[in-house]
Amino acid sequence: MAEKKEPCMLYLITPEVIDDVEQFVVTLEQMFQEVDIACLQLRLKNVDDDQLKSIGAKIRDVCHKNEVAFIINDRADIAAELDADGVHLGQDDGTIEDARDLIGFDRDVGKTCHDSMDLAFQAGEAGANYVAFGAFYPSGTKTTEYEADMELLRVWSAITELPCVAIGGITADNCGDLVKAGADFIAVSGAVWNEPEGPIQGAKKILSAIRVAEGNK
Repeated sequence: MAEKKEPCMLYLITPEVIDDVEQFVVTLEQMFQEVDIACLQLRLKNVDDDQLKSIGAKIRDVCHKNEVAFIINDRADIAAELDADGVHLGQDDGTIEDARDLIGFDRDVGKTCHDSMDLAFQAGEAGANYVAFGAFYPSGTKTTEYEADMELLRVWSAITELPCVAIGGITADNCGDLVKAGADFIAVSGAVWNEPEGPIQGAKKILSAIRVAEGNK
C-alpha cells in the first residue's frame, strides 16, 4: 500500500463499533471480492486490548486472504503483535521512529497531518510511507477540528512522490474533486458503513466515483 499508486485507490476505515464480528467478516469477504480496495484500517474505540486483538486477528485473516493491506489505527504495538501490514498514527499517537522499532521497516507507517504541509514534510523525513490530509468536508464519524484545502493536495502531488490520503466527510458525490486534485487514496468510513443500500453498495459507489474522476483528469 505504501507505493504511489495509479489510479487512485480506496482506503477503507472500519466503523468505530463492530457489534457482530462474524457477520462483519462475512461482509468484508464479499466486499473484497466485489470491490477493489487497497487497504482496511481497523479503527475501534472503547475496546480493551484483548478485544482489539481478537477482532483484529479475524479481520487481518480476511484481509490477507484477499490481498488487502491491514492497517491498525494508533497502536504500533498491537500492529506488531497481529502481524499487520502497518499502523496509522495520529499526531498524538507516538513517533514514527518508535513505531518502526515495533513493526520494523518492512511495514507501512502512515501519519495524520491535518491541513499542514509542514507536518507532512516532517512525517516524510521521519520515514512515513504515506501522509493523510483532512478533513476536507464535515464528517459524521468524528469531530472536525481541521479543514484542509484542495490546493494542499495539488501542491503536495506536484512536489513530492510520497503518497497522500484524503480523509474527512468524503462521499461518492464529493470525492471526485479530491481525486482530480491528486489524492492517491480516498479514505472513507461512514459513506460505506451507513449506506442505505448496504456497505458493499456504498463501497461500489465510492470506487465508481473515483474511476469516473480518474477518467476526467
